[in-house]
Amino acid sequence: MPVLDQFSLTGRTALVTGATRGLGRAFATALAEAGADIVVHGRDADLAAEVAEEIRGLGRTATVVLGDLTDSAGVRDVVAEATAAGPVDVLVNNAGACIHRPALEVTDEEWAHVLDTNVTALWRMSQAVGAQMVERGSGTIVNVGSISAMIVNRPQFQPAYNASKAAVHQLTRSLAAEWAPSGVRVNALAPGYIKTDMSPVDEPQYRRMWIEDSAMRRYATPDELGGAMVFLASDASSFVTGSVLVIDGGYTLY
Repeated sequence: MPVLDQFSLTGRTALVTGATRGLGRAFATALAEAGADIVVHGRDADLAAEVAEEIRGLGRTATVVLGDLTDSAGVRDVVAEATAAGPVDVLVNNAGACIHRPALEVTDEEWAHVLDTNVTALWRMSQAVGAQMVERGSGTIVNVGSISAMIVNRPQFQPAYNASKAAVHQLTRSLAAEWAPSGVRVNALAPGYIKTDMSPVDEPQYRRMWIEDSAMRRYATPDELGGAMVFLASDASSFVTGSVLVIDGGYTLY
């Protein structure tokens, strides 16, 4: 197969959680540009419809599925609706939450919200969609981790987020090891500082430690991660599983 053809996702369906903004929207668009039909998951119906329309403009099919992934019944409903018309070939676990707060000020509710969103929801989605993938002997899961799993960010404190993303990376490896014999690959992306609603990279108080400490001395935009997502979702990475692909402009080099 010619090398560029290995990146094609034509004929496949990708479910992207948290696809209504930021990285999730960029991932959904990139996968559609590579040929995939997209299941757009989110909780905002208007934003989801907007993303779906953009994907249809690329000539792909787009289905909107709304639901709360921190609730087990919500996950079951989302997966049932997403797979009603056919199997999901690619699952992108992107939905996430972050709270900036020193450890001694984090409430039980805040801790639970971050862990439920970033880890438990990802686990439930992986388990539900992964069961179908294992049964048919094929499928790809890409989890969105973070360099926060590898470093302690500064100057802000975010212990719940850091712990949750470390869990995502290790869960990625665990599922990859278990499901590889069944033809299912599981990998993760670990973004650095990307300009999104969750990451206020333009605020002056963060520039010294977020931008100037990076080897490339800049932040990224969400579209710069699209190629890496297509790589991990496609046959171009057919011998890659259990890997965490760091995309951080060299931030973690130091």
